[in-house]
Amino acid sequence: MQLRNFLKLMLGATGFMMSGLAWAEEKEPGEPLEKEESAGKGGENWVSLFNGKDLEGWTPKFVGHKAGENYRDTFRVEDGFLTVSYDKWDEFKQVFGHLFYKTEYSYYRIRAVYRFVGKQVKGGPGWALRNNGLMLHGQTVESMKLGQDFPASIEVQLLGGAEQGRRTTANLCTPGTHVVFGDRVEKRHCIGSRSKTFRGDQWVTCEVEVRGSEGLRHFINGELVMEYKLPQLDDGTLIEKGTISIQAESHPTQFKSIEILEIEK
Repeated sequence: MQLRNFLKLMLGATGFMMSGLAWAEEKEPGEPLEKEESAGKGGENWVSLFNGKDLEGWTPKFVGHKAGENYRDTFRVEDGFLTVSYDKWDEFKQVFGHLFYKTEYSYYRIRAVYRFVGKQVKGGPGWALRNNGLMLHGQTVESMKLGQDFPASIEVQLLGGAEQGRRTTANLCTPGTHVVFGDRVEKRHCIGSRSKTFRGDQWVTCEVEVRGSEGLRHFINGELVMEYKLPQLDDGTLIEKGTISIQAESHPTQFKSIEILEIEK
């Protein structure tokens, strides 16, 4: 790691730990987190990122297709819900997609109410069953390569449970990135949260507090389920800001709302 990035890493860690947000005591991956109230508070001015009518402000990007091409009309607004639909697909064939919002953000809270509906499209990978994600601190849609599967980003992975067994949501996945737990850079691609399992088509509220390169916290229905610090690219460069996108990974998904609240450093 270059010297300047090492210094930024250390300074970022200090700022993260000294912030006045009452961050929970740091845990190693897999250790339980204590229940904590959601970062969101009543009376604040949350702004919706979609207008309930169309995809204004959003740009789709699918593997093998140019940015702006909404392959098979996958992303759409139906009945006021931002929807990922596969009713015009015959088979998945690994054509992963993302829908990027127009603005990059650094210090903010994002709150999404989502659910999984219907059946996975034929050919979808097993791990993508009832699977979507909030891709945060992401690269721009313009910088995505034509055949690139996923944007370099911090993914808050959204999962729905199967009929049986535990399957957490608001997990962490790191395409092209790493984060720090405690004093260790974590290089596993996906790490489970401490959330409950949510089955069926129930609505779930995921909220994430993002504080630039300091760190992130994940909440599900108001309960803190994961936190980490120093989001960075694979080369160690700290990520201060980035795009927001949602996924199309082969399972139909609906978002009742996606809202953002910018916060002070």
